[in-house]
Amino acid sequence: MIKIEALTTEMRNDNSVSIDQMSTREILKTINDEDKTVASRVEAVLPEIAASVEIVYESLLNGGRLFYVGAGTSGRLGILDAVECPPTFRTPPELVQGIMAGGSRALVEAVEGAEDDPHLAARDLSAKKLDHDDVVVGIAASGRTPYVVGALQYAKQIGAKTICLSSNQDSIISRYSDIAIEVMTGPEVITGSTRMKAATAHKLILNMITTSSMIKLGKVYENLMVDVNASNVKLKERAKNIVSTITNEPYPKVEEILEMTNYEVKPAIVMIKAGVNLETAKRCIKLSNGFVREAIQVAQQEVYLNSKNKQG
Repeated sequence: MIKIEALTTEMRNDNSVSIDQMSTREILKTINDEDKTVASRVEAVLPEIAASVEIVYESLLNGGRLFYVGAGTSGRLGILDAVECPPTFRTPPELVQGIMAGGSRALVEAVEGAEDDPHLAARDLSAKKLDHDDVVVGIAASGRTPYVVGALQYAKQIGAKTICLSSNQDSIISRYSDIAIEVMTGPEVITGSTRMKAATAHKLILNMITTSSMIKLGKVYENLMVDVNASNVKLKERAKNIVSTITNEPYPKVEEILEMTNYEVKPAIVMIKAGVNLETAKRCIKLSNGFVREAIQVAQQEVYLNSKNKQG
């Protein structure tokens, strides 16, 4: 049994020992100085993050799903990243999911004892019909949360790929993971308050995992979110801006095309760039496995061949 005081995330930070006697400006500077160290600690684990992205990408490409599992702040971070995928990348809600000890109620209030039962995690993943094509990412700053340990153990039994994210070296959850990301953010400004540096690092890493995977799946063209789900006024305006930026067409023309595509950005781009109809654009996107750049080239090649045949 690891003593909690031996965990790096539970050690006292020498730079903040006198924080209760500091002025407001000094408190803020102390927190900010500590936050500045987070990016470099994330950089140190880029190889492990890259390996994780490859696992997630291959899984999603082959019909698998990504599950984030955590308790408390860690669980909330997983859910936050998961729920942003459908509007950003037009993914189905079941593709990336966050599972939290204590369920949805634990998002806004503590559910006593939920994180201490590893069997609850197995039950929760079983309810999702976890299988060998899926990936489970266990998140725990301490690296020892029983709920997360149970999730990773169950995932290993099923044959799913496992990744863990912690902020302590040689953590317990690393023993049950194909890839262990141990981002050493060090002692917190307020001892043990891992909602601070550890959580910030974990948020950055979760962003990296999903964003990189989605880029590799063709959901980004240049640096634009061409699979945006334009479900409200703001996102419809973003869709117009994306299509206009890529095609150099004015808003009235772009809006006309987007109305035809039901505000799907990818076919609108292909229609304008290749001069094809909606049906052809969608077919070329499918032939190109969702990659816009390749779809434009396929559509343009079809237009060229059709014109040559007509001349002949």
